[in-house]
Amino acid sequence: MPSEHFLTYGDQQISYNVKVDSQRSSRIAIHVDPDGSVSVDVPPVFDEAAIRAAVQKRARWIVGHVAEARARFAHVRPREYVSGEQILYLGRRYVLKVLPTDSQPKPVRLKGNRLVVETKSSDPDIIRGKVRGWYKVKARDYFVRMIDEAATRLPWVNQAPPLRLLEMNKQWGSCSAGGKIILNPHLIKSPRVCIEYVVLHEIAHLKHHDHGPEFWRLVGESLPQWRVAKKTLDDMAEILLAE
Repeated sequence: MPSEHFLTYGDQQISYNVKVDSQRSSRIAIHVDPDGSVSVDVPPVFDEAAIRAAVQKRARWIVGHVAEARARFAHVRPREYVSGEQILYLGRRYVLKVLPTDSQPKPVRLKGNRLVVETKSSDPDIIRGKVRGWYKVKARDYFVRMIDEAATRLPWVNQAPPLRLLEMNKQWGSCSAGGKIILNPHLIKSPRVCIEYVVLHEIAHLKHHDHGPEFWRLVGESLPQWRVAKKTLDDMAEILLAE
């Protein structure tokens, strides 16, 4: 079965990717990712006709969410990595300050409301690399602390799962079949409650591998405001992912 399929709704044609999930038993799950791409998770027993029927049934919902996502991204300008640009960290805005230097540059650091980057070169790619490296260090430290804290208070977790950072265009996180939590380092730009939601979402997959009612009940018991956190994250996606 090809991975890419197309939904036709009125005069629109939207592509979607089908992914077979061996741990899924019966339900088909449809997702519209922050960048507007559509994915469909299916169990191995479903045939193409059943998949097309499920997608067509939710065509209006899919088209609406894809339009919203594309509209958000349409107004995002790529970063230039020059002094004065805004940098997000834990939901707060900081001002990028690029300091040319002839000596050994100091590590990237927060200083008041500024993110200070010392550099021998004004090449935006070099400055971008320094900022991305800083984000990754901060993300790993913060995510590990949050995972460790969640592991101590969530009754279904015996020990803190291992963490892997992976830059992704469509996902904030995932949980591997072996129990490893994979998180997008761009997530460190979002408010703390959004990070808490994503971490909890992936840890909940240690108990429920699909997105069925029991999964969402578990998430709701642990984080009652998860819907607000998810909407905040979805609304900020185009800004958080922009580079």
